[in-house]
Amino acid sequence: MVTVTRHNDASSEAPYAPLLASYRRQLETTRGLSPATVRNYLADLLPFFEYLAKENVGFGRDARDLRAFVQRDGAAGVSVVYRQLIRDYVSWLVEDRRVTSGRNAGQRGHARASVVRTLAALRAFMRYLIDRHKMPDAPLWQSGSSMMRRFTPKPTRRLPDVISTREAVRLVEAPDPASATGPKPHAVALRDRAVLELLYGGGLRVSEASGLNLGDVALANRSARVWGKGSKARMVPLGGPAIDAITAYVHEARSVLAGTASGDALFLNQRGGRLTPRSVQMMVQRYAASADLRPGVHPHTLRHSFATHLLDGGADLRVVQELLGHSSPSATQVYTHVSQAEARKAYMSAHPLAQKPPETDEPASPIS
Repeated sequence: MVTVTRHNDASSEAPYAPLLASYRRQLETTRGLSPATVRNYLADLLPFFEYLAKENVGFGRDARDLRAFVQRDGAAGVSVVYRQLIRDYVSWLVEDRRVTSGRNAGQRGHARASVVRTLAALRAFMRYLIDRHKMPDAPLWQSGSSMMRRFTPKPTRRLPDVISTREAVRLVEAPDPASATGPKPHAVALRDRAVLELLYGGGLRVSEASGLNLGDVALANRSARVWGKGSKARMVPLGGPAIDAITAYVHEARSVLAGTASGDALFLNQRGGRLTPRSVQMMVQRYAASADLRPGVHPHTLRHSFATHLLDGGADLRVVQELLGHSSPSATQVYTHVSQAEARKAYMSAHPLAQKPPETDEPASPIS
C-alpha cells in the first residue's frame, strides 16, 4: 500500500519519496525550472500515487512494485497493462476523484484542463523512470504518442482575461505618490507605480518582475533583462512611463525601503527584503479595487492586456512572441482571438447598424 500525502511535497515516509527527491533535483538542475514550477510538477503526480493506493497497486522503492505490476504478463503484455492503467486512471480523475484545491475544491471529478496537466506531469515522470531503467518502455510514453492523445481529454480553451486600455491606465496610475504622507508611504507608492508600469508596459510575469535585480535594468538603453521560464533570459524594451517610474523609484524610494539592509533586488518590501510575487498579487488586487475595476484582475491580466493591446495596435505576432518570452507562436496566437473578440464587441456596441436592422419596408432577402 502506498502512503499518500495531499501536500505539495511527498511524505518522507512514502516509498516513492526517494525517487521524487531525485526527480526534483533533476527538474531544478538539468531543466532549470523555477521552484514554483517544480512544486506544481510534483503536486500533479500525487493523484497518481493516490490512485495506485486505491487500487492496491504498490509503487515500492525504485518503483520495483509498479514495475512488477506492469510486467506481470511478460514483456509482450507491458503496453496493454500500461494502457489499461492510464485509461482507468483518467476515468477516475474525470469522474470520481475529489478535488482538493482551486476553485473546484470539494467537488468530484477534475476539469479537463487539470487532467491534461496531470497526464503531462505523469508522462514526464515516467520518461524519467524509463530513461533510468526503473520502468519498462512502451509506445504510450513516447513523445507524440497517438495512444496518449486518445486518453487525454481536449481542454476547453479559455480566452485570456484582459482589461481595456483605459482600465489599464487607471490601474497603473492608481498609486499616487503625491498624496502619500511620510517617507515610507511615499516610497511604497513610487515602488508600486514602477511595478505596475513594468507589468503592463513590459508584459512581465509576476515572478519576473519580483526577480529583477538592479543590474537587470538599463535606464539609458530603456530595457530590462528578464529571466523567464527555464531560466531563459530575454531583453524587454521599456517605454517612457516605465523608465520614468523606475527612475523615480530607484532615486527616491529604494534607499528608504532598504534601510540598513543590502542586496541586489530591484523591488523591496518595507523590511528591505525582496518583494515577493504574492505581495505583487495583493498589490494589483488592491489597486484594481481602488481604480473601480471588476473583481478578478490579477498580475497576469496585465500581461494578457499588454499582448492584446500590442496586437490591436498592429504589432506582428512574432514580435509579441519574443516580448512575452514564449517558446512557440502557438502560445501567443490565443491573443489574436482575444483581439478579434474585442473588435466584435466594440463593433456590436458602437456601430449604428450592429444592433438593429436598417429602416426599410422591404423584406430581407437571403444571400445568394
